[in-house]
Amino acid sequence: MRSRIVETEAYVGEHDLACHAAKGRTARTEVMFGPPGFAYVYLIYGMHDMFNIVASTVDDAQAVLIRAAEPLDGLSLDLSGPGKLTRALRITRADNGTDLTGQDLFLVDDNVPAPRLIRTPRIGVDYAAQWKDAPLRFIDADSRAVSKGR
Repeated sequence: MRSRIVETEAYVGEHDLACHAAKGRTARTEVMFGPPGFAYVYLIYGMHDMFNIVASTVDDAQAVLIRAAEPLDGLSLDLSGPGKLTRALRITRADNGTDLTGQDLFLVDDNVPAPRLIRTPRIGVDYAAQWKDAPLRFIDADSRAVSKGR
């Protein structure tokens, strides 16, 4: 199932109080401290798997949450939220640590023009003190699949 990513949120390391790495290195966050290009998948609220892409160097725990996507190839899927996205694309915690350059779960450049991006604060991180308003959410301004308001 192919889809085009239209909404992401960046989590920029241990100093970012909204980032899981802010509490240090744990069994759950270990993959974030590894090399870039691997899946970091975790459970939230006891019911939703969240798909992130590790995005920095070894020992610098940064990741990008994939919040929404548009289905391609005429598929009729609702990918307008991180839980809906993982459920529809069958991404689970079993995919945690998956090399995203492999055969099962991977990213490709579709060679289409870059979307018109808008930066906003992240969603649902009110607990993160000064980091709650950081403009680290990126959305395709023209996509109807974006999960929440612009």
